[in-house]
Amino acid sequence: MADLRIPLTDRAVARLQQAASGQYFARDTDLLGFMVLVGKRKKTFVVQGDRMKAGKRLSVRMKVAEVGELTTRAARAKAKDILGKIANGIDPRASTRKRDGEAVAVDLPSITNPTLRTAWERYRDGHMKNKGRSNGTINNYRDHIERLLADWLDEPLSKLGNDPSLVTVRHEKLTKRNGAYIANGCMRTLRAVYNHARKVARTLPADNPVSAIDWNAEHRRNTALGLSDLEEWFTQLATLKNPVRRELHLFMLLSGHRPEAIRKARIDHVDFRARVLHIPRPKGGEVKAFDIPLSRAMIRCLVRVMRIGRALYAEQSRDWLFPADSESGHIIEHKEKRSDLSKWGNDLRQTFRTIAQAAGVAELDVHLLMNHSIPGVNAGYITRNKLLNDHLRQQQETISRRMLEAGRSRENGPVRRTTGWPVLPSRRLLSGLMSGKD
Repeated sequence: MADLRIPLTDRAVARLQQAASGQYFARDTDLLGFMVLVGKRKKTFVVQGDRMKAGKRLSVRMKVAEVGELTTRAARAKAKDILGKIANGIDPRASTRKRDGEAVAVDLPSITNPTLRTAWERYRDGHMKNKGRSNGTINNYRDHIERLLADWLDEPLSKLGNDPSLVTVRHEKLTKRNGAYIANGCMRTLRAVYNHARKVARTLPADNPVSAIDWNAEHRRNTALGLSDLEEWFTQLATLKNPVRRELHLFMLLSGHRPEAIRKARIDHVDFRARVLHIPRPKGGEVKAFDIPLSRAMIRCLVRVMRIGRALYAEQSRDWLFPADSESGHIIEHKEKRSDLSKWGNDLRQTFRTIAQAAGVAELDVHLLMNHSIPGVNAGYITRNKLLNDHLRQQQETISRRMLEAGRSRENGPVRRTTGWPVLPSRRLLSGLMSGKD
């Protein structure tokens, strides 16, 4: 098959047909030198670039990752880094392995005294990914290291370990420039990367340089809506132009769960017969997978967004509950302008917690509904799934009812007129969904 030149996305890569014989390349139109090598059985992200050595131009081609190990976006970011090294005359293929039968010298300094870049890559791949950390968590750490500490990436960790004042000064600068919370978060990330590196690099100073900083005071953010605020919030919600986004925010309010988990919810994660939405990879990874019990209001919300999705995003709605015209196929960014919608994201998670308390739902039940860790020595004796069918769903129903009662005049008045939100989905559609039909 002849080579292709297409914009590489997850969807485009998935559609590439395996080679009937031999191999072929699908080259990215956006990043020169980034491509997918397609064979009979597998697909591989590859980069190719030219570097100068002794006045000669040498071509370098190397594997980035197998398709499936990284998303196309992550592979493209890694490819950019590799191509940058090649452009600077560095051959990134050099490693501790034997290549083509020729022994390559081990880069001892990268082991005994790693740079921040090397230490971060090992922590990311050897710890975070192996532990099943979510992409959101990894991206948050990446932002700290690769953006906020970008000028330190090629500095050896021993420099920071031997001079903790560098870290304290940077913490103070970040506090002034980015805020107290971000500065603290960045330093926690640096502390974790340093501790992980020292497991192998025993010559690094034993005292973590981050221990020298004076931490900024952090206070729990109080951004929840009260019952008296919900009427106005529903009015704002009704004015949002995108109906899929309206239903996304409503579902986050009714469920009280983290934005990333809801944005990535798939059609096949919904079980209308059991009345649950399965969350396979929440914060904490697959071991924390759980089911959200669905109230009647939550079911109405999901049925509406599935209808809307089929009308607006026919292809994406086959897979995603909250589809969008994006590379991933689902809504990526949940944030709105505060002037358009005053509360979203984790504000709604706090609101759920607040309304649940006002509705008289027990503390333990709120922890279970929000998938929090259960405090106390008796936590290990509580089987969450045994409570799903009756007790937790009734508690979910109580919370949803209290929320909608607070905004009832808006749901049945301006909100309903503006959005066309029905009180109930059609029986025919709901029956089809519960039986697994399209």
